[in-house]
Amino acid sequence: MSKQSKLSKLNVSNPKVWIVIGIGIAGVVILAETQRRRLRAKRLIREDFGAFIERFELLPFHQPPPPAARQPLSGLAYAISDNFDVKEYVSGFGNPHWKRTHETAEKTAVVVTALLKNGATCVGKTVMDELGFGITGENLHYGTPTNPQMPSHIPGGSSSGSAVAVASELVDFALGTDTVGCVRIPASFCGVIGFRPSHGLVSTIGILPNSQSLDTVGWFARDPSILHRVGHVLLQLKSVEPRLTRKFIVADDLFQLSKVPQQKTVHVVSRVTEKLSGYEPPKHISFGQYIASNVPSLKSFGEESTNLRNGTSSLKALSSVMFLLQRYEFNTNHEEWVKSVKPRLGPDVSDRVLAAINTTHKNIKILYKVRTEMRAALQGLLKDDTILVVPTVADPPIKLNSKKVLSAEFYDRAFSTLSISSMSGCCEVSIPLGKHDDCPISVSFIALHGADKFLLDTVLDMYSSLQEQLSILSSSPPLPDTNGNMDASELLKEKGNAAFKGRQWNKAASYYTEAIKLSEANATYYCNRAAAYLELGCFQQAEEDCSKAISLDKKNVKAYLRRGTARESLLYYKEALQDFKHALVLEPQNKVANLAEKRLRKLTS
Repeated sequence: MSKQSKLSKLNVSNPKVWIVIGIGIAGVVILAETQRRRLRAKRLIREDFGAFIERFELLPFHQPPPPAARQPLSGLAYAISDNFDVKEYVSGFGNPHWKRTHETAEKTAVVVTALLKNGATCVGKTVMDELGFGITGENLHYGTPTNPQMPSHIPGGSSSGSAVAVASELVDFALGTDTVGCVRIPASFCGVIGFRPSHGLVSTIGILPNSQSLDTVGWFARDPSILHRVGHVLLQLKSVEPRLTRKFIVADDLFQLSKVPQQKTVHVVSRVTEKLSGYEPPKHISFGQYIASNVPSLKSFGEESTNLRNGTSSLKALSSVMFLLQRYEFNTNHEEWVKSVKPRLGPDVSDRVLAAINTTHKNIKILYKVRTEMRAALQGLLKDDTILVVPTVADPPIKLNSKKVLSAEFYDRAFSTLSISSMSGCCEVSIPLGKHDDCPISVSFIALHGADKFLLDTVLDMYSSLQEQLSILSSSPPLPDTNGNMDASELLKEKGNAAFKGRQWNKAASYYTEAIKLSEANATYYCNRAAAYLELGCFQQAEEDCSKAISLDKKNVKAYLRRGTARESLLYYKEALQDFKHALVLEPQNKVANLAEKRLRKLTS
């Protein structure tokens, strides 16, 4: 019997026949979808995460034999963005048309050579946004490096490949350039540490310029110790300097731009500063309003605005000046090449390049005047011992190949914070603080121009405590989001701190008492009230508050120190000695605890 006649005998009205056919079709559809997803996954996570344009190996210089000390970067591997010169290689600037129209480099960039001299091995050049423009990390010609933290989202740019190489653990650290945020953005999006040094302190010889007044050499690392060691080499820092008390100022108006709850950013930093010796609790400021008052040249760039509540108009004006300066200097550097070669560029980069080439530049001097005033304003605010805390980027990364174009609001929010260091020349570090809604989040610390060692030392000092606090936070029940307003108890604590510094001990104790009524499980409030009680001579009350603080937080060094002081004043020397010993276990180098222990040993012996 023929196959056709067999099929003709099938009863198509039988439901079982259609069930079998349906199952078969479903199987085919599922198989096709599975194969499609596998192919998509392979495209997303390419070899080496798509971080490299070119792989090679530059071995470190000859290292001195033992017993000479090992070089500081010995055994470490690093990568560099495609705008760093390497002898006998062409620097491609992230664009094949640039590479085709330029010769091989005659010398290696100064910073690359410095790292080789200090024991590190260079393993290749990484993808970057074309010509150093763009902040997404996407590259039309070489592909977009895969963000290891969020493979379906952009890695951020322009130094995207370098950030991805570090985040994916392909290298120990990597170099990029930061002009308007090109290291800080990818560091934040990829969940690694990113450092932008003070402008002009790290050599840019042998690096293709985008805008000399804004360009800096930045670097990425996962480990704060490696970040620190690279900084010492590139900045040629002294090993030992006097330790300063660290003060912090939180830019409240900038954190209001972010959708991340402040419990995951500002409050994490605050808790750590309260626990570490030599740190003062943060003060708070409307940074936009401060800039409006202290950078008078910005007024001619401001827009008519009635929305001055967050002081964002002055920061928007600052970012406008930054872009005008970038366009002017890029045009000076590369107009001839762009017009003669007419390179094919990605859409976002093309728009920026055309804007730079076609903008009529008038009254250039005022752009540089704003930059000078910005540096002076930060000098007045930060001095030598203060760090400004801001969100690195306000918004999370967008999805890859998404039809969603970065909105003007995204840029305004992002560059309100990014323009601060770019326009003042100050140093800045982006520090990862876990995730929110599966997106990496971070905060940035900004220190005075030239205070790079102070900032690097601070990161090294605080990093483990920040991660520990994040771990505690992640295991705690979620707190209500209080973005836009500090909760009432925190406000009362800040008022108490202000009264304490004004030597108004009774008023301080009253504020802390009101804070405790609103939040009875906060160890810091009890510990702070104990400090006020000590000044008032209320030693029993101070001891009780410290005991409560320790019951809530077993690692609260200040509580042990203050309870020890209270007990010593009450003549309970043995108990006081135990408190100071506890403090030393938690913080072995604490000078107050060391001196108190020696004194009490004599009294109890």
